[in-house]
Amino acid sequence: MTLSRADVEKVALLARLELSSAELNLLTPQLQQIVEYVESLNELNTEGVEPMAHALDVANVFAEDVVRPSLPREQALANAPHQDGEFYLVPAVLGE
Repeated sequence: MTLSRADVEKVALLARLELSSAELNLLTPQLQQIVEYVESLNELNTEGVEPMAHALDVANVFAEDVVRPSLPREQALANAPHQDGEFYLVPAVLGE
């Protein structure tokens, strides 16, 4: 697969990147090399290789999810700059 300058312009548009003409001239051959490398990986014999999501064994480092009592509402709202006694009050972001 060969990449044209128009292909790189389309990728830049999709990535919301504004590239100058000089940057497009520089990136087009670089991206072409990346595509060629990825295509060369298709030539590898992967028979018997189990698909994986991560190259290393990863263990969950989070603490156990244990149910316990929460803060009383008054204490949770104590430092809120704006609250109505029941909820945090924040400016509307979606309009009225």
